[in-house]
Amino acid sequence: MSVWTARRFWTEATVRAEAGGHGVLLDGRPVRTPLKVPLILPSEGLAREIAAEWQAQGKTVNPATMPFTRTANSAIDTVTPQFDVVAAQIAAYGGSDLVCYRATGPESLIQRQAKAWDPLLEWAETELEAPLSYTSGIMPVEQSAASLLALETKVRAQSPFQLAAFHDLVALSGSLVLGLAVAAGKVTAAKAWSLSRVDEDWQAELWGADEEAAEVAALKWQAFLTADRFFALCG
Repeated sequence: MSVWTARRFWTEATVRAEAGGHGVLLDGRPVRTPLKVPLILPSEGLAREIAAEWQAQGKTVNPATMPFTRTANSAIDTVTPQFDVVAAQIAAYGGSDLVCYRATGPESLIQRQAKAWDPLLEWAETELEAPLSYTSGIMPVEQSAASLLALETKVRAQSPFQLAAFHDLVALSGSLVLGLAVAAGKVTAAKAWSLSRVDEDWQAELWGADEEAAEVAALKWQAFLTADRFFALCG
């Protein structure tokens, strides 16, 4: 059975100012989301990134090469109508944040985690007004309701477009605190990614790198970079 693929029908992808933002046009025809909603972006820069994705397509459309378009579609078709649900799902990471769960040994890993993650917890306490407890091992540690509410308030302050990208920053790193640190400009995307992989890097140094795991990590890193860029272009 043959698989249907969308074929390129346009010559030029362009950007045009629209009411409420900027749209992407394919030979003058506006791009719409999968749910047929006009694809109106919050900034010209973001619209140009998406137009570049469409312009770069070959004879057939490959959605895998269009991460900015996919995230924008998600912002409009999914996040906007379900904002409260999406925000709550992302905020829930605060209750089991990566930086709050430490190793029980060996001492070298314990110290590396502390050096990497303690400053983030200090930042969350002082800047986000969300002190978080941490524990050693896998047993859950209960966070205060006030801290979780403070973190959730930060999540809900974002626009649907920001939230669509922020979801990936949090899900890929496993840390709401790290996602918020990137969004606030506290750390760069590269630094945040490194901080999220303290355990994996330590294991690789000890036992050697796993080729398959390294390939998966590389794909996630590119997705993390895209999310960071998308978030930055929303403002």
